[in-house]
Amino acid sequence: MATRDYKKEYKRDLETGKSGPGSDQSERQRARKAYDKKGIDRAGKDIDHIKPIRKGGKTAPGNLRLRSKSTNQGDNK
Repeated sequence: MATRDYKKEYKRDLETGKSGPGSDQSERQRARKAYDKKGIDRAGKDIDHIKPIRKGGKTAPGNLRLRSKSTNQGDNK
């Protein structure tokens, strides 16, 4: 089984803007950590934006909710 070179991937993501402060990825990580810190079980669920990012929504606690994967994916078609 091959191992992933996470440091190389992270460096590439920083260069392309996919990672680092202010990126969508770092905002999602903050949201996951906030749910975990509150002790909320997110197993089998997606973190969903109430107002989608494509419509100007932000990744802020007031704009997030947990939903089942099938419900969330059904809304995003």
